[in-house]
This record gives sequence, structure tokens and C-alpha cells, in this order.
Amino acid sequence: MIPRKLVIAGGSGFLGQALVRWFTAREWEVVVLSRTPAPPSDSERIVAWDGATLGAWAAELDGADALVNLAGRSVNCRYHARNRRQIMDSRIDSTRVLGQAIARCSRPPAVWLNSSTATIYKHSYDRPMDELTGEIGATAAAKDAFSIEVAVAWEREFREATVRRTRKVALRTAMVLGPQPGTVYRVLRRLARLGLGGQIAGGRQYVSWLHEDDFCRAIEWLFGHGEVSGVVNLAAPEPVTNRQLMRVMRRAVHMPIGLPATRWMLKIGTWLLRTESELVIKSRRVVPDRLLKSGFEFEHPTLESAVADLESRLIAPRTRAARHLPLSAA
Repeated sequence: MIPRKLVIAGGSGFLGQALVRWFTAREWEVVVLSRTPAPPSDSERIVAWDGATLGAWAAELDGADALVNLAGRSVNCRYHARNRRQIMDSRIDSTRVLGQAIARCSRPPAVWLNSSTATIYKHSYDRPMDELTGEIGATAAAKDAFSIEVAVAWEREFREATVRRTRKVALRTAMVLGPQPGTVYRVLRRLARLGLGGQIAGGRQYVSWLHEDDFCRAIEWLFGHGEVSGVVNLAAPEPVTNRQLMRVMRRAVHMPIGLPATRWMLKIGTWLLRTESELVIKSRRVVPDRLLKSGFEFEHPTLESAVADLESRLIAPRTRAARHLPLSAA
């Protein structure tokens, strides 16, 4: 069997490494384009790029089967002028230069999946947002004007990239849950364990989410389904309210109480943590209509299923370690 080749731009973060593990386990050749030098690895080959200009890295796309672009500065920060500029430029520049590189390929990738965000949809309590009927726009209550501006510009740059022989899919991705340190799941879990896992800012706002395995499975599914192009929502089919999310987290860690946080408490907390309240107060009720209609089946369609699986992954290593303790340490 001829090895398949995947190039992941911006692949050194949580989602990129999830894809590296997933596709190397399936015997793909994986190349990561990264600004951060790293030692050689058995699972991936890391090639330097700056995310903005053409260079030797572009040769990796010629003959590749698929490209996934995950590049972009983290939005988990304060939105002052410098961070706003970096958030916008890192997304626009990387998308633009990848389009330029593909256009120069004699054998371009068959498919290019480019990150977008489920945040592009309007703040909504009363209706789900799918790809066809979902409403795009900012809402004063959600304080999301900058995020909408970024998402719209990002998708426009991707849409206007001229790559005639490459299928393009924009990934409107929801919050992805994985057990690795530093992920949002570990943050939520820690809050719950400390007794701080109550509803936030009233708890009515919807949270769209996705298990990391379903994220990887959806990427693989989109590689193999050439009839799907354009915008695709990557989110589990059952978004939950913040109140429901925190209740599930408390149950998972066996914590009977969870102190709630009001809006003013949230404002102070996000300022101390150097992040923005929009990440918590915006109601994202996003559903994966196109994935479901294409025949994709979620392994973890409910939050309860996803959390149970993630908890089992966290508990299993500790259990194995305990079994191998010497008698003197038991």
C-alpha cells in the first residue's frame, strides 16, 4: 500500500498533535509545518515555516494527499491591540500563503481543510445554527464583534484562494475536549474538583463541543468524501447549556457542590486570567447538519458519553501505575 501523506500547518498544538497520533497510527506520513523547532520524532516530520511567506516548506505540499491548516494565535488572551493584530494576521496570512503554495504545485493536495470557528454564528438561546440556515453576526450581549470580524475575514480569504484542483472545506470547529494537560477539559475538571463548578453567568448559554476522537474521525471522513466541500460544522449533535455542562463535570469528579459565578465575578476572573469573558458568556448552539447528512456517525454524540470516556483515560494511567508500585510503597 502506498503511504498517504498529510501536511498539518500549525500542527504543534493540541488539535494538531491529536491528528498526528491519529493518522500515524493509520500509517500516514505526517508532516507538521511549525514556527517552533523541535527534535525529530518517530510520529511526525517537522518542517519550519513562518506562516506568512513562501519558502522551502512549500515543497511538502507537492504530492501530498491532504492539507489541514490549524495555524492561528490562541484566542485565550486579552484582546488588546497587539493581540488582536496577531490573532487576525496569523489566520489570514497562513491561509493566504498556503493558497499560494498550492497554486504552484504540479501535484497539489486533493483536499484542503482550513480551520474556521463555530463562534462565527450569532449568539443564540432559542435556535440551533446549521451551515445552511445559521445566522452570522455579532451581538452586543456576547461582546463578540471582534471574533466575528476575524471569522468572516478568515473564511473570505480561504474562499477566495484560487486552487482549481484542490477541494476546500472550512471547518467551523466547536470546543474540542481532550484529556491532555492544558486543555479546556482539564480546566473545567479542575474547577469542578475544587467545588467551583457551578453555573456561570446564569448558565443559560449553550456550549457546542466535540470529543477529540470525533474531531479526528470527522477529519478522516472529510478526506474520503469528495462530495463535501464548503463550510462544515465540527460539533457534537447535542450542544448543552453551561448549567448542564458543569453538572456533568461535577458528577464526573464526584463533587456534590459547585459554587456559581455571576457576571461581575466572571469579569474579574477573566481579567485575572488574562482572557476574555466572551469565551464563556456567548451562547454557541451549533449543530453538524452537513456531517450527519453525509452519513457520519459520532462515537460520542452526548456529553455524558464523551466525559465518561475522557475520565476513563485519566484514571487508567493512575490505576496502572498503582498496580506496579513496590510493596513498600503500597
